[in-house]
Amino acid sequence: MKKLINSPADVVAEALQGLVAANPHLALNADHAVVYRADGPTPGKVGVICGGGSGHEPAHAGFVGLGMLDAAACGEVFTSPVPDQVVEATKRADGGAGVVHIVKNYTGDVMNFEMAAEISAAESGVEIETVLVDDDVAVQDSLWTAGRRGVGLTVLVEKIIGAAAQEGLPLADVAAAGRAVVAQGRSMGLALTPVTTPSAGKPMFELGENEIEFGVGIHGEPGRERRAHASAAELAKALALPIIEDLPFVAGDSVIALVNGMGATPLIELCLMNHELGKILAEHGITAARTLIGNYMTSLDMAGASLTLLRADAQQLAWWDAPVLTAGLRWGV
Repeated sequence: MKKLINSPADVVAEALQGLVAANPHLALNADHAVVYRADGPTPGKVGVICGGGSGHEPAHAGFVGLGMLDAAACGEVFTSPVPDQVVEATKRADGGAGVVHIVKNYTGDVMNFEMAAEISAAESGVEIETVLVDDDVAVQDSLWTAGRRGVGLTVLVEKIIGAAAQEGLPLADVAAAGRAVVAQGRSMGLALTPVTTPSAGKPMFELGENEIEFGVGIHGEPGRERRAHASAAELAKALALPIIEDLPFVAGDSVIALVNGMGATPLIELCLMNHELGKILAEHGITAARTLIGNYMTSLDMAGASLTLLRADAQQLAWWDAPVLTAGLRWGV
């Protein structure tokens, strides 16, 4: 294993220090591995937090800042943050108007965020709403989830909820905005290569020279099937069609599209995948009103890609376009 690390045990702590050092708008509670807005919490504004295992950078600490998250609880690599971390993130985001917890649908995340919400409410009386993200159409139920996994749509939920909160909407409305995104968004991904965690020092699974894992999870969880590698056009269609059919998306829909890299896929290949996605959407009469291409919900050094489509209305597009200033996403400021 060749990695730019010191001790595997220190990867998350040292990486968070490096992130915060490069971004003056961020601050770090090192004891709890919580990254938060240095100018927060904002009095009277609904707080928005997310979190999860590290290894998905820039998610989620890289999305803390103006117009997005107020804090992120960062677990060890591919490990849910414990309740104390989520409680600390909630405190850092609480401006007196309540806090929204954005939770990806993994058993550990769901359990620990639920416990943290109960503790926070009991200790400080903060009102909390939870938005559960379960957008992965690849598998239903697994060793890691009851229901579908939360993957790339989480980035869109964070952006749209963050803008709604920044606009001054009350807690119930901010949470409702997030749930509306979850209801209208779907994702699926594939792996060209396995992922290697710093602690394991070897690939988490094996792929043959001409194999891909189709429908892979963001922690390397198995997908729908092993397939032979194919052209970008064939792979884009294999990802896009199940997404389109699941909601279903229909002619006349306007969508926000995310063409996401899994960590080790060159941007040129993601742009090529977006070209293929555009042709598929056009064949179905669907318009990509906005498109985001890049590594946003990754899996360490996995090569591969995921596609996310969100059926978006005018208000969601406006919130998407609203100013954002984070390490991983920024425009309009």
